[in-house]
Amino acid sequence: MTRQGGPASHATWSYVAPFATLLVFLGLAGFVPMGSQFGYPLRTIAVAVVLLLCSRRLVTFRAAHFCTSLLVGVAVFLIWIGPDLLWPGYRESWLFQNPLTGTARASLPAEFRTSALFLFFRIAGSVVLIPMVEELFWRAWLMRRLISEDFAAIPLGTYAAPAFWVTALLFASEHGPYWDVGLLAGMAYNGWMVRTRNLADCILAHAATNACLAAYVLLAGAWDYWL
Repeated sequence: MTRQGGPASHATWSYVAPFATLLVFLGLAGFVPMGSQFGYPLRTIAVAVVLLLCSRRLVTFRAAHFCTSLLVGVAVFLIWIGPDLLWPGYRESWLFQNPLTGTARASLPAEFRTSALFLFFRIAGSVVLIPMVEELFWRAWLMRRLISEDFAAIPLGTYAAPAFWVTALLFASEHGPYWDVGLLAGMAYNGWMVRTRNLADCILAHAATNACLAAYVLLAGAWDYWL
């Protein structure tokens, strides 16, 4: 058993700290008003600082399958918006909007939609920061931690059915009323990690999804996707 504060705990913190910081800010949003246009930039900067201080040695941008990773990301984007395009009113079902999942309604004040400051940080956060933070936590840490306490000894992309599906389900739960497409996205990203065994490819795929979604939100006015 590893002593508390030993090498394993330090390694865990490097993978988990940015995501934990993000969760803290999300939790505080219910108690501390984050409604000013500076709220989201503050959160983005705080998470970025933690990522830089704790996790910079873990993040790599050496994608081995650059073009295919982009295609995976675009495919996940199409999966994400597909049900709502094909079946208008689909997401109004109680399966997706209830006290547990929340509602698929944009909480973004109208004035933020024309704020250059807010939009810059919202796009930079979702396209650059969130893919690194979430892939470090979900695919690089949790999928391996569910296989072994000594997760660092488990190669990236090692497949074990319980770890694969628990990670996908938890990833889905993170996305509230979009849990259905969140589950499919989690399966796709998990599968891409198993296929490539490369964190950079998963980050790139996730970034491509979020970039497409950001463009769609802005061009189509589909603000409900930015809860």
